[in-house]
Amino acid sequence: MDDRHGRKSIAISAQLPVANWHDLFEDATIADAVLDRLVNNAHRIELKGPA
Repeated sequence: MDDRHGRKSIAISAQLPVANWHDLFEDATIADAVLDRLVNNAHRIELKGPA
């Protein structure tokens, strides 16, 4: 992810709400660093409805 940051696109798809993504990491500092890069300048599309 570090190589692509600021230079290329990254597409992420998840069923887990963004508000719960921090729970995936054991270390809060690592979670903040990774998620900050993902959501900074991101275009988010949130779909709701039956699967």
